[in-house]
Amino acid sequence: MLRTGTCSPYVGRFAPSPTGELHFGSLISAVASYLQAKSADGEWLIRIEDIDPPREVPGSARRILRDLRLFGMQSERPLVYQSERTAAYHQARDRLIESGKAFWCGCSRADLAGSGRYPGTCRNGIPKGKLPRSIRIRVDDRIVSFSDRLQGKLEENLQQTVGDFVIQRADGLPAYQLAVVVDDAYQGVTEVVRGMDLLESTARQIHLQRCLGLPTPVYAHHPIALGDDGRKLSKRYGSDPITALPHASALEMVLRFLGQSCPSGLSQGDLWLWAVENWKLSNIPPASRYNASTPQ
Repeated sequence: MLRTGTCSPYVGRFAPSPTGELHFGSLISAVASYLQAKSADGEWLIRIEDIDPPREVPGSARRILRDLRLFGMQSERPLVYQSERTAAYHQARDRLIESGKAFWCGCSRADLAGSGRYPGTCRNGIPKGKLPRSIRIRVDDRIVSFSDRLQGKLEENLQQTVGDFVIQRADGLPAYQLAVVVDDAYQGVTEVVRGMDLLESTARQIHLQRCLGLPTPVYAHHPIALGDDGRKLSKRYGSDPITALPHASALEMVLRFLGQSCPSGLSQGDLWLWAVENWKLSNIPPASRYNASTPQ
């Protein structure tokens, strides 16, 4: 069932995909979302986003959860695994199709322009010679605007940037955008604190929330950690603080990355006590960079 209530206590979440190990970059999102929830006397949840089996690394979810526990973070409700919620995604998908807000599409990526924007080829029916492949949500020629707590007011015209986007993939799996929207509503998430690499998904998720009649959480997108090659830090480097330093030292590095002027040399327990007491989302800088080759 989809939850549609709009009034609830603070609920935050961390939603890793089990495609690798917990690394410095993902620890930033975990800590930021955890402290934002704790500072609001709210709940912090963990959701395992395991809806893409071809990309999943065996044992990854278990190791991520283990490492989070070692850093002192555990979900305050039973874990949600997206692989166990297919029926909920199908329910939402069917509602969108029945209401005319979504449609079957016979196009492949090769049919799209170089920009990746969908031109609306199958909006009014699949052309002859094509077979149903994926399902897309209709978008309108209008602005989706929202105020991000860290990045300010943002707006996007989805028709101009991405066009009708996929909510069920050609392999039958639910698309990330649909699963996230359905699960945030199901878990009653009131604020989403996550990395800026997901900022471009926000307008699409808000559009889906509106199409499904679901509440829109508050969003706060923090800077992401970059490796010394300038790319998102998405795998463990040999010098990643998670492997190269004691947990307390790595946690201290995360807090400093997030603009929190924490004392040096505290134990992990004392560092958490300080962080919960002194956490300020507004201290997070609009952009930051972490050089993975030089942990300090």
